Amino acid sequence: MGRVPGGGTAPVEGRRLRRRLITVLTAVTVGICGTATGVMTGPGAVASDNGQSIRPAMGWSSWSFVRRWPDETKMKAQADALAASGLPAHGFIYINLDDFYQKCDSNGFMVDSFGRWQVDSAKFPSGIKALADYVHGKGLKFGFYVTPGIPKNAVTQNTAVQGTSYHAADIADTSKTLKNYNCKNMYALKWSHPGAQAYINSWANLMASYGVDYLKIDGIDANTIADAQGWDRALRQTGRPINFALSNNLPIANATTWRQVANSWRTQGDVECYCGPGPNGSGYPLTDWSHVNTRFNSAASWQQYAGPGNWNDYDSLQLGNGDQVGLTADQRRTHFTLWAMAASPLLLGTDLTALNSTDMAMLTNDRIIAVDQDGVAAKRIVNNNSGADQVWSKKEANGDYVVALFNTRTSGSATESVTWSQVGFSGGATVQNLWSGGNEGSFASGYSATLRPGEQRLIRVTPGGVTPPPPGRYEAENATISQGIFENTHTGFSGTGYVNGDNVAASYLEFTLDAASAGTASITLRYANGTTADRPADIAANGATVISARSFPPTANWDTWANSTFSVPVHAGSNTLRVTATSAGGNPNIDYVDLGSITGGPGVTAYQAEDATISQGTAATNHTGYTGTGFVDYVNVTGSYVEFQVNVAAGGSVPIDVRYANGTDVNRPLQLTVNGVNVGTRDYNPTANWDTWTDDTFTVDLTTGANVIRLTATTANGGPNLDKITVG
Repeated sequence: MGRVPGGGTAPVEGRRLRRRLITVLTAVTVGICGTATGVMTGPGAVASDNGQSIRPAMGWSSWSFVRRWPDETKMKAQADALAASGLPAHGFIYINLDDFYQKCDSNGFMVDSFGRWQVDSAKFPSGIKALADYVHGKGLKFGFYVTPGIPKNAVTQNTAVQGTSYHAADIADTSKTLKNYNCKNMYALKWSHPGAQAYINSWANLMASYGVDYLKIDGIDANTIADAQGWDRALRQTGRPINFALSNNLPIANATTWRQVANSWRTQGDVECYCGPGPNGSGYPLTDWSHVNTRFNSAASWQQYAGPGNWNDYDSLQLGNGDQVGLTADQRRTHFTLWAMAASPLLLGTDLTALNSTDMAMLTNDRIIAVDQDGVAAKRIVNNNSGADQVWSKKEANGDYVVALFNTRTSGSATESVTWSQVGFSGGATVQNLWSGGNEGSFASGYSATLRPGEQRLIRVTPGGVTPPPPGRYEAENATISQGIFENTHTGFSGTGYVNGDNVAASYLEFTLDAASAGTASITLRYANGTTADRPADIAANGATVISARSFPPTANWDTWANSTFSVPVHAGSNTLRVTATSAGGNPNIDYVDLGSITGGPGVTAYQAEDATISQGTAATNHTGYTGTGFVDYVNVTGSYVEFQVNVAAGGSVPIDVRYANGTDVNRPLQLTVNGVNVGTRDYNPTANWDTWTDDTFTVDLTTGANVIRLTATTANGGPNLDKITVG
């Protein structure tokens, strides 16, 4: 998937200022028994927020098998084979064109009028857009390739920078050449010059016009950080969702930077062995055990940097063509198991037109795919005998652990063992073999397996006494996050972690709740606030604010969790619940919400006072705790009123609830009329203050369909502050 060699300061708690929405998926690939959405991240590490690759990418890349000789016919054949194989139903959806699609002369890449690589029309006579359209027509996604810098030919010809008055000579640093594995002759860009970004933007826009869904930028290292950042900006400004991958052998010292700009990054050189009989070592075998085995240490070192939208890429998955790839069946299963435990992208490097049955059984095992797609990178917890004996573990959302035991030797069986205390819990557990699907029974204190050389054992461990999440619990890590990040660095959380919101107003967390019936639902939100200041938030249900500036006062520290319980209207089925920060402090850390009892039932409708007809009063927002977008402040005169137009499905005696606040020390009665008929006067006695709301409930006779309800002040003090009425 790569090439032949030669050819910040951590922010304090909650201060992660991010640019775009990250949508955290709540569903993962089929077959997951217990899912989790997050990983242990480096303290204060900011992740890319381009919304792409929330789970590791899956598909195929041309480099391993096609190598230096891609063309339109070969790419279409691989796309046809992938679409027909059934693998897309298991998540394999990318067809990625790697290097050697370009046209070169003695000065390097030939370029178009704006200095961008020309596609070799002899190889791709229909062009890249036509190829991408073909791939999309198969229900797949299309990936493309580039390296940093600007071609020598662009500078020699002094091509224009599209949409600007700049030219290639203005933005090229001809004293520096950058890595390129094909035509070479790529000069560095002067990133201090505005034309450099404009040039890369034009290239990204061209790729977006092709229909590119995935872009690999190769040759990235510590000296080309500005290029990675520039391409990140360029892809974002296209407006097209493009999965952004960096390659290869990136330095771990810059890991936090890679997380900020990209969705994945190659942690090592190529997994290919270049030991085949063809030119440049092409052909089978594609790899060998030593190239796979080195990934164990890499995966252990890089583990902390993986998470939703940001993945450590251990290079191509060499499964599909049986033993000829250079690995035994045991080694191929181990190869797949390590990639899955490490949450690596799964980009096949094999010939999809020649998939064999043994490897297809591996690739369609949804239990293994689910381990990769659960969004958690495993830790190495046992590493003995110079890496010959290893155990890896990760915890999933339902309390299960996924554990992999490895014998990495090339000869000699070995017994691999792990205790449950090493995994992270005490007591007994039941074990399922994830490759076979079989249940292995109960184990009191640990697990052992005798493994052949190169063999592994991948198990799901369910600790005894672990209870499933209570009904109606929705973990924050499965919600939609805007300007925040998943974390598990503090203790005491439920599930796999919590959400730490950025310190900005309007950052939010949105849950999707499933209500059994319509009515008013009791919601319990679990949070932690380790500061000394309140972190208020608006609570919105199905797009309408129902509680303004809900208080989330300090807890003892970030490891101390508290419950905040409130009520919101819901309808039967799917509902959204959004918690939006209203101050510069942002939201508190949020662990989960529990959807509790629902009262009222069908036919209950809330009517906001600020949306009603107001006579001698104003819609206001200067007090807290109201629902909707505000409340009505009556004018202090007799006769001021608020009039509601309400509808009921069936006439008769209908309950009415009036929500109000009265911060004075005297009663502010209101006369109630229904459809023009006076039905009595209600007392609205003082509440503790203007921020304290209470309810007055009574019953009136309504007709089927439209009705008019008017609440009129009967004294010179006017009425109380009126938030809403609820009918039904």
